[in-house]
Amino acid sequence: MDTQEILKKVRKVEIKTRRLSANIFAGQYHSAFKGRGMAFSEVREYQFGDDVRDIDWNVTARFHRPYVKVFEEERELTVMLMVDVSGSLDFGTEVQTKRDMVTEIAATLAFSAIQNNDKIGVIFFSDKIEKYIPPKKGRKHILYIIREMLDFKPESRKTDIRQALEFLSGVSKRRCTAFLLSDFYVRQDFSQSLVIGNRKHDIVAIQVYDHRAKELPDVGLMKVIDSETGYEQYIDTSSKKLRTAYTRYWNNRQQNLQETFNKSNVDSISIATSDDYVKALMMLFKKRS
Repeated sequence: MDTQEILKKVRKVEIKTRRLSANIFAGQYHSAFKGRGMAFSEVREYQFGDDVRDIDWNVTARFHRPYVKVFEEERELTVMLMVDVSGSLDFGTEVQTKRDMVTEIAATLAFSAIQNNDKIGVIFFSDKIEKYIPPKKGRKHILYIIREMLDFKPESRKTDIRQALEFLSGVSKRRCTAFLLSDFYVRQDFSQSLVIGNRKHDIVAIQVYDHRAKELPDVGLMKVIDSETGYEQYIDTSSKKLRTAYTRYWNNRQQNLQETFNKSNVDSISIATSDDYVKALMMLFKKRS
């Protein structure tokens, strides 16, 4: 993809996602992802019922009467986009690929965040950390992020969510809101890393999948390729038994994934590439408000 083509695509994504953030998510994002920390605001005279642990002894000594520190909820957040860039995201049989949809969702969240004066950072991961963009504010920073998402070429095609979660905990010393965007096409168990990560941060899981991952079409002999390992095989989709087994496998996998999120107290949504992701995000915001 040449520079002009990338810039054209960046502009297209910006126009669409910025409008969504401004018109549809105004206020919703803020109420769904409030600051979780407490920041010092002011001191005032001690009142009956105040916690003695909040007494500011320096001010109290200066004025010879008790003063307490007043804290308020921090409104400014650090938002981390954890973006899966593994090979399986290139798949798409409907309107767009999973990677295209992940890019749009991430951009929409990013523009929503800067309207709330939040910092945005990105972790691109496969089965290793491919790239880390430290959190910053501003439109210029977000356009840089979108450009990277559109043109990024990962070194590996495999996935390891555990490593991404461990990197998040290492790189983000203060609590942040982290959106984990992936198809969750993984072979390793990442549940323990998710539990630990969500204790320190506020992790939200967004699964993007293609409708064909749910059910196979009846089209006879079909060549399927594992986009992460390159393994190829032919399957006979005219077999009802095979199609039923495939759907059962998908349902079991989804059930296990949902159980992992529930046990970790992680909010999650699943969005097909043919779905309206705006409605899905609205449902997520409403659930958290």
